Amino acid sequence: MNKALLVVIGSCLLLISCNQNNPQQIVDKAIAAAGGELYLNSTIEFDFRGRHYVANRKGGKFSYERIFKNDKDSTQLIHDFVNNEGFRRTINDTLVEVPDTMKVKYTASVNSVLYFALLPYGLNDPSVKKKWLGETELQGNPYYKIEITFQQDGGGEDFEDTFIYWIDKSDYTIGYLAYSFQEDGKADCRFRKSINPRVVDGVRFSDYINYTPKETKPIAEMETLYKSDALKELSKIENTNLVVRKN
Repeated sequence: MNKALLVVIGSCLLLISCNQNNPQQIVDKAIAAAGGELYLNSTIEFDFRGRHYVANRKGGKFSYERIFKNDKDSTQLIHDFVNNEGFRRTINDTLVEVPDTMKVKYTASVNSVLYFALLPYGLNDPSVKKKWLGETELQGNPYYKIEITFQQDGGGEDFEDTFIYWIDKSDYTIGYLAYSFQEDGKADCRFRKSINPRVVDGVRFSDYINYTPKETKPIAEMETLYKSDALKELSKIENTNLVVRKN
């Protein structure tokens, strides 16, 4: 075999290796596989635990909404809005004053539900930092492991959270995810398994089985704990009545 051909083969192998180990490229492919450009110009609606959510995007502008009846007074319809300009709330279509501390809390709550519902779209937010964690196998399927952390600037009040995503090597869908978070001053972790994947008008959605460790453990151990059946099922994350409309 001549030297020129060896150089070409070596370059190709190096390029393939670099592509596989590049977390940005893997995330880009995951977003493309799940809906790609549809995320940027669409309105997505769904119900989650008795509340109705709306995500509207037109290029760089976005609006998230949460609509539900007041648990203490069913005659009150609460409508929360989160957009580029901030947070506001109406009750029965009348704008109400909300303390700044509660605006932060409500905004985080709305963003959290939409973040998980629209995965993997949020993995390319400007505040996201990506790290390659290698490859692994879960239940007989090979996965890329990508760690997601956040810059403080633009990362929201939960910027210290850490996520790990297991992205299927064959079709770039998210098979599993884990995340660490702070609650009442204590660190905790969750592990989620993707279930019930479906495509609605070009956008892929998934529900999840939500697991928790039987005692506090670091996020790096979640995969090992899952493999050894050392996690307990905590809940199911199920979004219903999904609607996608192109803007």
